[in-house]
Amino acid sequence: MSSARRRSLLLTVVATACLAACANLGGGGGGMAAKSSTGIPLGASGPHDVQPLPDKPRFGKAVSEADIAAWNIDVRTPDGAGLPPGRGSVAQGREVYAAKCVACHGADAKGGSVYGTMVGGIGSFKGSPRVLTPGSMYPYAPILFDYIRRAMPMDRPQTLSADEVYALSAYLLNLNGVVPADAVMDAQSMPKVQMPNRDGFMIDDRPDTQAARCMSNCK
Repeated sequence: MSSARRRSLLLTVVATACLAACANLGGGGGGMAAKSSTGIPLGASGPHDVQPLPDKPRFGKAVSEADIAAWNIDVRTPDGAGLPPGRGSVAQGREVYAAKCVACHGADAKGGSVYGTMVGGIGSFKGSPRVLTPGSMYPYAPILFDYIRRAMPMDRPQTLSADEVYALSAYLLNLNGVVPADAVMDAQSMPKVQMPNRDGFMIDDRPDTQAARCMSNCK
């Protein structure tokens, strides 16, 4: 076979291969296929089916009151609204404290390896230094229940039962001399406890502390 014929046959094979490649890339019959900036064919860009989007996202599910109940643990401290059922005595609180609190707060809540004292300091807000304890600082006893339930023990918050929190509250209030040794705390008795610093706060009546709830047509 002559060299001219071999060259002609080679050109024919190359052209056929190119046409087949263009057809596979969607570029055949309608012009040159689109390419990237580096020359890579991108395929045909003709009309194609488009799936319609939903009218709005369909994530999650509606929240029920039962779903919210586990998170709705706030207590209105002046009157105790929101305190759960349960009860606990000073004696029971002493036992719970020894099992779950003494490692951080020390014996008789007088201060330990992590926290300072939770006893005493009553009346210290009028001078210096001020000693911050539940007895010296809290104006309402339910604050103590609310804080213990939310935050303690430090490494296992919200693991105490309502009975345990009531018992611990009774024990700490007794250590501060606020309730007697036979006191029992529950949703009815705790709001009635008169805290030593009950009248030691002023109502903040500045305009920027006031807010009105708005549920529709809010400005």
